[in-house]
Amino acid sequence: MAVLENDLLKVTISLKGAQITSFYNKAENLEMLWQADPDIWAWHAPNLFPIVGAVINNELLIDGKAYPMSRHGFARQSEFILLKSDDEQAVFSLPGSEKIRAIYPYKFDFEVMYMLIDNALRITYKVINLDKKVIYFSVGAHPAFNVPFYKDENYEDYYLEFESDEKLQRHIISPDGMFSGETQPVNLDGDKLHLKKNLFDNDALVFKNMKTRQVTLKSRNHDKTISVEFPHFNYLGIWDKPGADFVCIEPWLGCTDTEGEPKDISKKENIQKLNIGHVFEAAFYISI
Repeated sequence: MAVLENDLLKVTISLKGAQITSFYNKAENLEMLWQADPDIWAWHAPNLFPIVGAVINNELLIDGKAYPMSRHGFARQSEFILLKSDDEQAVFSLPGSEKIRAIYPYKFDFEVMYMLIDNALRITYKVINLDKKVIYFSVGAHPAFNVPFYKDENYEDYYLEFESDEKLQRHIISPDGMFSGETQPVNLDGDKLHLKKNLFDNDALVFKNMKTRQVTLKSRNHDKTISVEFPHFNYLGIWDKPGADFVCIEPWLGCTDTEGEPKDISKKENIQKLNIGHVFEAAFYISI
């Protein structure tokens, strides 16, 4: 476990999945991260690698061979190594072991790096290609934030404010967790998406290639907020398990499969390609 702390924030991170388990606003004495109620949704903020979403038949095709792969990949279930930790930063590593290569046949190192910067936490994903061939992967985040912040409020008091006023199209997810190929407009109130308990009855709202690169969770009742800024991520998922008191703001580089025939990982939508000896990095920020 690692604990990062400054005058404004205290952040706790677990070795399992290198997952944030607490994002604590010290000035307000306020826990802002969902506390993983196992009867509702037993996660806090899983890191998604080497896939985002689901693959057809729960199998990932690599060079013509099918490998078992569960939704959102294996990283969130894996024990990471803590390489470095102090009050301001922590670096977690998931090397490509023989056990991992049995289901994902690449030599790599996946690192999740956390750094506190004043009122913000920067999360950086780093992938190092240690193989003698090109490797392919997706990566993304899935942090869940408490809604409401305070007990005397309601879920419907909250809204998501988008950085820009734009016309949004959600990409419909089927009951099997795949894109159906259909889209549906999502109408904002100016730059606001009002949270309602039935908003996620048909799974996540998934947006592709938006102009917006920052989404802020706000209440009509006060000025306390939490923002997710994702300059390097071109897809965004927004989700809540119906009836639960949280909302996930999920920057992605990758996505679930589309219904139909399975595709090789190299042909997957929004897949990331990393050449021999190259290093990939992408960062996002959570701030109060």
